[in-house]
Amino acid sequence: MQSANMLLKKFVRSSVLPFAAQHGMKKDLFPVSRTLSLSLCLKQDNSCSPSEKLDLDAWKKVMKSGLQEEVSETVSEHKELSTLAAARETLEMWRLAGRSVPENISEEQLKTFMECPSKSAKKKYLRYLYHKELYKKNDRRKMDEKRERRLETQEQDSKTDETRRNSFICLWASCMDRAYSWRVAQSMIFGQPLVFDMSYEKDMSIREVANTVRQIVLSEGCNRRSVDPFHIHFCNFKDDSLYHKEFVKHYREAWGKLLITATDQCYTEVFPKDKLIYLTADSPKVMKTFDHDKIYIIGSMVDKSIKTGVSLARAKRLGLETAALPLEKYLLWNAGAKNLTLDQMMRILLTLKDTGDWKAALEFVPKRKYCGFVSRPVHELKKSLNLINTLKLGKRQEELRKQFTKNYSKKLMQK
Repeated sequence: MQSANMLLKKFVRSSVLPFAAQHGMKKDLFPVSRTLSLSLCLKQDNSCSPSEKLDLDAWKKVMKSGLQEEVSETVSEHKELSTLAAARETLEMWRLAGRSVPENISEEQLKTFMECPSKSAKKKYLRYLYHKELYKKNDRRKMDEKRERRLETQEQDSKTDETRRNSFICLWASCMDRAYSWRVAQSMIFGQPLVFDMSYEKDMSIREVANTVRQIVLSEGCNRRSVDPFHIHFCNFKDDSLYHKEFVKHYREAWGKLLITATDQCYTEVFPKDKLIYLTADSPKVMKTFDHDKIYIIGSMVDKSIKTGVSLARAKRLGLETAALPLEKYLLWNAGAKNLTLDQMMRILLTLKDTGDWKAALEFVPKRKYCGFVSRPVHELKKSLNLINTLKLGKRQEELRKQFTKNYSKKLMQK
């Protein structure tokens, strides 16, 4: 055993240690040689006879293969780092050239980019990363803008709170609220009724019902601030309907204190039929003057698809009188439907009730729907429009005749 240990030490000193020193691994091999010598000294195996010899050539091959694997791993790591750096440089050049390249790219994304089979696939992958980065930037920008708007609103709310602390403003606001409430309370006893027909829930989507309730809330606010408000009635109104849920969402605790009349009965059961007039844009009868003795009905419906004839059919089915606003009589109407929002109808009716002036009332029609007010009688305007159309038609016929003669002469020449 001692002779084998001596042979091992000589072999390590003569052959392995110079090889390790050449490759910079001498420090790592000292504990290996020491452990090998100690293991051979301490090992006392009865099965091992003194005649057996240590296979030093095989041990040498194993050591050389381990060193080669470590050297190959370091070389492969250096190659991979160099290729990644080269890929980053090419991406930087493409970015400077104006191509769609992301600003920040991770090592995994860079490896997948290098593994792409073709140049077009690499371009598509880079374009995907570029758009993804743009979406993230836009989302971040939108979040920052929302945060800034929220801070601005908070600052404005704080400023308004400071102004509200002023005793005079608070007293004025409370007095005006009481005055408005007193007027509405008087209208519930002596005022002219105005009916909102709440039976169109099945004809609308949830979003359209929400828009309808929002317009009715605006109408109630306009009526409340008016000098002579209407007594608002919600007919065909059910407690478990979408209308009720949206009203509770808007008014909250004030819904129970609202000075209106809500009933699940039809307006024909509450009021006499001879006093009811259903206002609809599809009516053939045009409203000439505002009648203070009549009760006007407005259909609580907002339809994006503009379902024509729904309210007119309902009024005819109930045997009620219908009327439409004289929009074409007073306005040079553009192409489009003559449907107005509920708050616009409320403002028009309130102005007619107070002044009786159609021109002042129709000022609440959106300016995009008409060119201006009619300054001449309607029959004169119709005559001028008919004359313009006939002149246009005559010019068109002359152009068609000239074109026909030209084509006919060409055909004759070809024959």
